[in-house]
Amino acid sequence: MTSRVILILISGVVVSALLTLFLAFGESQRMARQFRDFHAVERVAQFIVSLETVPADMRPQFLAAASGMGIRAQMADPTEDATEQRTELADMLNERLPQEYQVASVTSKPSDCPPPGMRRRMRRMPDHWTGCEALLITLNDGARLRVTIAPPRAPLPRPRQDYLTYGVVFLISVGLLAALIARMTMRPLKKLAQAATELGNDIERPPLPERGALEIRQAAAAFNAMQLRIRHHIKQRAHILGAITHDLQTPLTRLRLRLEKVEDAELREKLINDLSAMQSMVREGLDLARSMDSSEALQLLDLDSLIDSVCTDAVDAGQSVTIDGKTRAALRARPLALRRCLTNLIDNAVKYGQYAHVTAARDGAFATIRIKDGGPGIPEHELEKVFDPFYRLENSRSRDTGGTGLGLTIARNIAEQHGGTIRLQNHPEGGLVVILSLPCQH
Repeated sequence: MTSRVILILISGVVVSALLTLFLAFGESQRMARQFRDFHAVERVAQFIVSLETVPADMRPQFLAAASGMGIRAQMADPTEDATEQRTELADMLNERLPQEYQVASVTSKPSDCPPPGMRRRMRRMPDHWTGCEALLITLNDGARLRVTIAPPRAPLPRPRQDYLTYGVVFLISVGLLAALIARMTMRPLKKLAQAATELGNDIERPPLPERGALEIRQAAAAFNAMQLRIRHHIKQRAHILGAITHDLQTPLTRLRLRLEKVEDAELREKLINDLSAMQSMVREGLDLARSMDSSEALQLLDLDSLIDSVCTDAVDAGQSVTIDGKTRAALRARPLALRRCLTNLIDNAVKYGQYAHVTAARDGAFATIRIKDGGPGIPEHELEKVFDPFYRLENSRSRDTGGTGLGLTIARNIAEQHGGTIRLQNHPEGGLVVILSLPCQH
């Protein structure tokens, strides 16, 4: 968006400047044309007035001398007729001369225009210009004079070399101004976008400062109010879930003690197994509530040490877990929550795939942890559904194996709180691969 704002500002300023130059050039050409026409009218008027003072026998010499003034004058042919409508130049000359003079327009001939050599002498007129205008002027004594005027036209201005320098300086100045304006305009939006990204990772992040323009303050206030409502809803939901699961533990424990007194051994075993499944669901319900709680303080920790610790604990518990590779990464995380995330993923792999092979590596700004098991895998259309709470596959991942459908949900909640992701994919040689990606500090 910053680039678009800069491009729009530069384009708008450049187009406005070019339009202004075009209008200014047109106005200057109009003023120059009016001045040339006025100058031509003055020359002809002075020539006509001067001609009245010259004796009749000397008029041919006087008329011949007029060519040096850019005027061709000769006595008109008696048979030549004027046009029905006068030109603008004829009107101007008619207003300039006294009322006893009559001015009319006649059709110009190719021979009326000055020869090329004379045109070059007349203010360097271009040879291709043929804009001569013929007028028919009736003098006081009734004689008619044919006057051909060739108003000198100034050539188009040639671009000077320093115009290019001025243009480059102008574009650089406009570009810097546009970049400054775009940066000032986009900075609040970037902060709002960054705050929205951080909100997904940390619901407890500090609120946005409400300062700046009115619209920015309103947006920041709305964002802060939204964050407060989301935080309240999450805490309320986690509190309700935690309270329910916590309150269930006491009657379940009491019920387990009473079941020990059942004399029928087979019935007692079935009831105890059902009760154990219920207690397991209650415990994972508490873990789910804790996974949505981001009150644990962030700490800078070494990811490789945490992975080694979790894998060692799993091996000590009798699980088949191996580890390969190093991330050599440190990140700010909630240690207990991240340990719970890794533990759930490894337990899930061992439970449904007999073993867990952990591979750690560094991929740019992210640390990638792959956990492969030896199970049958998951159908492609089920790879995302297994992250839903209490979702279980009917075959390999049924409740008979001890699953409640919350392990992957808890792991993904924790990963997303740390700005990471979890995805599943089936290995080509068999088994399921869980890929955990976490952003690194360094």
